[in-house]
Amino acid sequence: MSRIAPRCFAPALAAALLLLPSALFGMDPQFSSMRPQGVQRGETVEVQIRGARLEDIEELLLYSPGISVEGLEAVNATTVKANFKVAADCRLGIHAMRLRTKTGVSDLKTFTVGALPPLEEVEPNNEFTEPQPIPFDVTVQGVVQSEDVDYFVVEAKQGERIVVEMEGLRLGNTEFDPYVAILNQERFELARSDDASLLFQDCLCALTAPEDGKYVIQVRESAYGGNGNSNYRIHVGHFPRPVAILPAGGRPGESIEVTCIGDVGGPFTRKVTLPTEGDKFELFVENEFGIAPSPNVLRIADLDNFMEVEPNDDRTAASPAAGPGALNGVLEKPGDVDYFKFTAKKGQRYEITVFAREPLRSPLDSVLTVYRANGGRLVTGDDQGRNPDSVVQFNAPADEDYFVEIRDHLGAGGPRYVYRIEIAPSKPSLVMNIPERRRYVATTLTVPSGNRMAMMVNARRTGFRGELAVELDGLPEGMTYQALPMADNRNDTAILFTAAPGAKTGGALAGLIGRTTDDQNIVGKLDQRTMLVRGQGNNDVWGHNAERLAVSLAEAIPYSVEIVQPKVPLVRDGSMNLKVVARRDEGFTGPINLRMLYNPPGIGASTSIKIEEGQTEASIPLTANGNATIQTWPIIVLATARHGDGTVEASTQVAELEVADRFFDLAIQKSAVELNQEGVVVVNVAKKVDFPETAEVELLGLPAGTAVVSETPKFTQDSTEFTFRVKAEETARPNTYKSLVCKATLVRNGEPITTTIGGGELRVDKPLPPKVAAPAKPAEKKPEVQKPAEPAKKVLTRLEQLRLEKAKELEKQQGE
Repeated sequence: MSRIAPRCFAPALAAALLLLPSALFGMDPQFSSMRPQGVQRGETVEVQIRGARLEDIEELLLYSPGISVEGLEAVNATTVKANFKVAADCRLGIHAMRLRTKTGVSDLKTFTVGALPPLEEVEPNNEFTEPQPIPFDVTVQGVVQSEDVDYFVVEAKQGERIVVEMEGLRLGNTEFDPYVAILNQERFELARSDDASLLFQDCLCALTAPEDGKYVIQVRESAYGGNGNSNYRIHVGHFPRPVAILPAGGRPGESIEVTCIGDVGGPFTRKVTLPTEGDKFELFVENEFGIAPSPNVLRIADLDNFMEVEPNDDRTAASPAAGPGALNGVLEKPGDVDYFKFTAKKGQRYEITVFAREPLRSPLDSVLTVYRANGGRLVTGDDQGRNPDSVVQFNAPADEDYFVEIRDHLGAGGPRYVYRIEIAPSKPSLVMNIPERRRYVATTLTVPSGNRMAMMVNARRTGFRGELAVELDGLPEGMTYQALPMADNRNDTAILFTAAPGAKTGGALAGLIGRTTDDQNIVGKLDQRTMLVRGQGNNDVWGHNAERLAVSLAEAIPYSVEIVQPKVPLVRDGSMNLKVVARRDEGFTGPINLRMLYNPPGIGASTSIKIEEGQTEASIPLTANGNATIQTWPIIVLATARHGDGTVEASTQVAELEVADRFFDLAIQKSAVELNQEGVVVVNVAKKVDFPETAEVELLGLPAGTAVVSETPKFTQDSTEFTFRVKAEETARPNTYKSLVCKATLVRNGEPITTTIGGGELRVDKPLPPKVAAPAKPAEKKPEVQKPAEPAKKVLTRLEQLRLEKAKELEKQQGE
């Protein structure tokens, strides 16, 4: 197994896969129905299977042992006949299977193995006065059409048990909500059932005959609906039918005495030996009256059992227990509350979990509370998502006694309200899953002979971290696999399957597990859910959980594909064309659609690429954003093409995509240019890593009417800037444009490395209008300034004249 760097898969791809057209899987057979839908153990029964593309059927893949298939025959493309030989000790209850042809594997369907001989409904039986007579201890198989009511009649002696259990929804055909009642000859309902919590949405009626006489069993849809898929199987007999078991579990391999509760004859006890593996056990209760048609489920956990001791409806009377331990009891009446007491030391940590609705099928909607010795509330838990059972995390704050309280959310109670509370240290857990490729359809795997196919696998870790290895066993002969390691911070990985050239067609239900690669030794099995009945809003109403993957090695297809290994990295903010080449068989020329199995984080890929008709190669454009995770990623491409009357698919090998940081940063400076003029755009370069090559640059995102008029600039790792000369034509629209992008490309190993960096701004301006010379102004005629008239000379007195003469004489003397 090759060791390629761990990876993660982008959520966008998962969403894209869910939207793939159904034609993508057009060569798979379709499984529509099986009649009868139930068989009796110890018998050989001919069954008729209806569907599509069944003409080359090769086998039925059965998920559980005890049934062998003989005389498998394709009547035509839509019908198959087979003989089911059912072992006398075959497990009762629901079994699952798929069909496998030379070209693929079908969807999953279920059927029932019962203990009673079958009897067919005979119409007309829709009048109370003319019911169909039936004996006790049979299974009647029928169908409820719209507004249909079916009546059956049995004869019973006073004190005789009359027990009726119905399979309707559990057949997995449609959202069928059945109703069953037992009436006397006066048409009074003596017992009735719509939804029995033990049986999900199916029905259970039981009574002790009050007198000798005939008793009529009424079967209908609860709202008088129904259709051709509303099939049912009603088990009518004296068999035991407890609705609850107490205690509700035990240790692996332990033999325990249990009390069966809710049977029409009253409670009774049985000795039960639990299996050594697994976390639950299906108990088909058996006594002198027969065996129950469906199981009661018990928990298996390595914990001591503690039973409630009534009265324990307050803390002062709490039933003694211990942690770790399993607390078993029943809320016997409406309003009942049960308390248990256990001791813990400071710092002890437990996970306290209620098991009631799941897997016991108790009607209890639990509320769980832990109190301190002084009565202070420590923690309370209610629902776990869609599961109404409760779970809390407990961390003891001191060395003292603690109390566990359990009650029903609505205060309900009764003999069926059984519970089991497990106080245990939190343990790491691992569950493996395979994501859907078509919405609401469980994924299967088909690998063409001499070719490859790939798929995803997910892991759900709880309470631990660590790298995981994925392992498969039981693959068809000639098929091998390569599972890529799953990093401790990732929750999915890819598996590549290869079928040897010339390998014969075959199929298997293969085991799939995840395993820690360090010394934690944590192992998780596959848990694959198949939705058989969807309700409003496509809610999962009824389905099947499988621990094995349906695998088909199919006949060869007329092409194969391969990735041309890139020789250069894809850099952040960069792009790359991933080349894929096809090998075609002679005569096959059709187009081949390509898509990535997954995208590494931060990587985008086109989903609309094809190798055109008659061509042998195409390229898938890849882009990396600025935060793309830097490392080497394993990549796989899936290839789909029309062939025959359907569609076939294969994958490439595992190639490597190196995602690297940018070699440099580019900063486009703000620039401006006027209409009919040229301007300069300056780009600064900042090297991030050494690169010996010379890069050429294009300036993209220019507005209309502008263009680069200079030669293509180049730069090296030593450059600090480069420029573009840009001209704006008259037609350019003046504005500020923030759309400039530089696309830099350098060549290494003969392949381009492209980086695209934006953020540039260009302003296109109108030129300023030219300055116009002002006309000469006429010379202004200055108005003549009239000189003021000289004032008349003052007439001096004689004294003034003498003083003036004296001053002149003095001035003359000073001058000499």
